[in-house]
Amino acid sequence: MTNENQNVTKVTKETKKKIRVEFERTKLWERLKIKYLSLSFLGRLVFVIFRVVLLLGISYIILYPFITKIAGSFMSPEDFADVTVRLISRNPTLDTYKAIIQYNGYFDAMFRTAGVSLVSALLQTFACCFIAYGFAKYKFKGNKLLFFLVIFTMVVPHQTLRTVMARKFRSFDIGVFNYGIIKLFGGTPINMMNTYWPMVILSITGLAFKNGLYIFMLRQFFKNIPDELEESAYIDGSGIFRTFFQIILPLSIPMLITVFLFAFSWQWTDNFYVTIFFPGREYTVFPSIFGVPQPFTDAVNEAGGSLFRQAIQNTASLMIMIPLIVVYLFCQRFLIQGIERSGITG
Repeated sequence: MTNENQNVTKVTKETKKKIRVEFERTKLWERLKIKYLSLSFLGRLVFVIFRVVLLLGISYIILYPFITKIAGSFMSPEDFADVTVRLISRNPTLDTYKAIIQYNGYFDAMFRTAGVSLVSALLQTFACCFIAYGFAKYKFKGNKLLFFLVIFTMVVPHQTLRTVMARKFRSFDIGVFNYGIIKLFGGTPINMMNTYWPMVILSITGLAFKNGLYIFMLRQFFKNIPDELEESAYIDGSGIFRTFFQIILPLSIPMLITVFLFAFSWQWTDNFYVTIFFPGREYTVFPSIFGVPQPFTDAVNEAGGSLFRQAIQNTASLMIMIPLIVVYLFCQRFLIQGIERSGITG
């Protein structure tokens, strides 16, 4: 059987060489005719054209809203009154960007948002890290039930908790119902509205927005870490916390950066908690820079004013996205590594 296989292989190689030599000796026109005027080539050509057209169409549908927003941000009020102007401005200008920066306090709001987002994201990352490590590596009664409740927080709409959270932090006390510790000692519950403490408390306790998702991702990652690493550390005399900080955390850096980026991005664009904990006050980029700047108050009341107002809001949206895009460009490698190692990809 071995000799027969070798003979078949030898004949096949010799046949291919013979065909190749004969093909190269053929005239150029005949070679082009054989290669390109065939049904197989036409089939491949039609498939390539169809795929290119399909990808271009999908890309256009996805990118067109961004293209219109970017083009509209460089238009002047006169361009919106001119019905012949579509995407290319007749009078391109940067006045919209300048007005948002100068009159809507863009940089002031951006630095406030960066501070709140950074602190909240760091607290959420480490709190979720501790919780997920406990779920992944320790077996105890009620483990599955508690983890089910964590997953359940991803399903419950946060809007249903708006009134409860506002009431809780308006008269904050540690305890259950009316049996709080502060009341027990004769004190008055603390009013935390218009302060950053509600966000800090929710972040550090793992109850903030999307924390259920972060715990799930980190738990999947920790479950993939071999138990032998921890067992070897315990044998060498390392305690639980030392093992966690010196062995587990260094291995988890890409995943921690991924969770941090998710938490930072969601906190950056948050409008839900801001409207609850800061009633009547504007503390972040999202609510505060969408108003019409003072120099354009007359322009929005003229012809094309509604379109110009929408263009101002779109420009503000782009200016909000720019810092996130910069952060993503610097941390893209860690983000991809963390998603791949989380164990939730197909």
